[in-house]
Amino acid sequence: MKKPIPLSSLLKKKIEEEQEDNKEAVEVTDETSELYKDLTSNIEKIKQLLGKSNDITFRELTITQKPFTQGTAVFINNIVDEQIVNEHVLEAIIQYPFEKELEKENLFSILEKETLSVLDVNVLNRWDDIANEIVSGHTVIFVNGINEVVSCKTNGGNYRSIEEPSTEVTVRGPKEGFVESLPINISLVRRKIKSPDLQVEKKKLGKITKTNIAVLYLKSVANEKIVQEVMARLNRIEIDSILSSANIEELVQDGTFTPFPTVFNTERPDIVSSELMEGRVAIIVEGTPFVLIVPTSFPQFFKSAEDYYQRFDIASLIRILRYIAFTISLLGPSIYIALITFHQDLIPTTLLINLAAQREGIPFPALIEAFIMELTFEVLREAGIRMPRAIGQAVSIVGALVIGQAAVQAGIVSASMVIVVALTGIASFTTPSYNLAIAARMLRFFMMLVAATFGLYGVMMGIIVIVAHICSLRSFGVPYLYPIAPFSLTGQADGLIRAPLWWMKNRPHLISRGRTKNMPKDLHPTPTTKGDTNDST
Repeated sequence: MKKPIPLSSLLKKKIEEEQEDNKEAVEVTDETSELYKDLTSNIEKIKQLLGKSNDITFRELTITQKPFTQGTAVFINNIVDEQIVNEHVLEAIIQYPFEKELEKENLFSILEKETLSVLDVNVLNRWDDIANEIVSGHTVIFVNGINEVVSCKTNGGNYRSIEEPSTEVTVRGPKEGFVESLPINISLVRRKIKSPDLQVEKKKLGKITKTNIAVLYLKSVANEKIVQEVMARLNRIEIDSILSSANIEELVQDGTFTPFPTVFNTERPDIVSSELMEGRVAIIVEGTPFVLIVPTSFPQFFKSAEDYYQRFDIASLIRILRYIAFTISLLGPSIYIALITFHQDLIPTTLLINLAAQREGIPFPALIEAFIMELTFEVLREAGIRMPRAIGQAVSIVGALVIGQAAVQAGIVSASMVIVVALTGIASFTTPSYNLAIAARMLRFFMMLVAATFGLYGVMMGIIVIVAHICSLRSFGVPYLYPIAPFSLTGQADGLIRAPLWWMKNRPHLISRGRTKNMPKDLHPTPTTKGDTNDST
């Protein structure tokens, strides 16, 4: 009678056979290497890659009973949609009636095509791809005996709801703005432009952050050279982190040492849609509600969404008013300093006597007086922005009134200087673009210095230098002053003024090289009947 083989010997022999089968999975620490066939080795490897994070879940699964197949689902709790993971991944796998004699080679095909009811399912076999999928909010399923994984798109989580933009408020326009979610932002543009010409190209930037971005443009309208230039500049970005669209703006803009913004940003889907219709390119960055628009031009920063929801005559008047206010915010204190210091003969006599009486006893020259008030105003403005919203405006307004009145009574500054600085500050608020308003605030101090040194001649020299600098700027190859310089007659329909909609027949020819016609025929409104339709017979 043969002696029975001990159970421990059988288990040891079984383990040795499994280890022999898995020898082809070589122990390699390179993150680009392929997976092992042993489930335990794969789980240990992914734990090494992801670290000891408490928010990573490893959910063990029994996929099939005969043959016995064990699996593990790996996902990060806080960035997945738990309902999708529970109902469309875990529950779908557990309740699916797999065949009894199912081969492991056919398992992934059934999971991908029949079992998992999610939008996107991929099969991966490299560690770096798997780690990127998990940290992006996807669920990865490891199966024992297979050196591949199934990745399911389950990213979700909580996002800020769509609200009215806080920086670009309109009276008559839509009240929806971009949020921090890339899919939601793309959908907001898709709702505006329901066309197959709208192209969306996605990329990942940042070696560590792996930030998702999307480049949007109209294929039949956008200039191919501009699109290629945008993609080339994005491909050249090699940086560890991209946390907002401002990071990309600094890395792709043409002019670095300039106070003027050469990349336009907005948080309104209607503005992005209208710019795409003109042939421009939009760059949406995950995690920020501000979308970049390129190429841009100087007149574009004076346009507001409200201009296109009001009558053209009202919009044109308001736009001209913005140009005048920008000029006041840039040159107001410098012209006052030049007149009061060098050109008193240009001031009416009665006004000159009043100004001289106000300045009697002021210990500082006009330049120092203006610098004190401008710096005080900038500090109050910054304090009002950074403080809690409930008290920020009250502090800035009360502070300006109290400090201004106290400075005049103490004889530090004159009342006329307070009026000039206050008017300049109010004028800067009329600029729709915050970036351009900051540029005017910076250049204001330069203009004050040249005005105090050379008078009105210095003001004119400063204007010439600024205009020459603006003329030298480019935005992705397009002149910054277009359509003013180079002059474009068709571009004037939406430049200094906002012409009627039926007059804006052509798109900007330097930006749009495809379909340059915005409308096929003249849509000038004309009456279809003569006389009064209410005449009685």
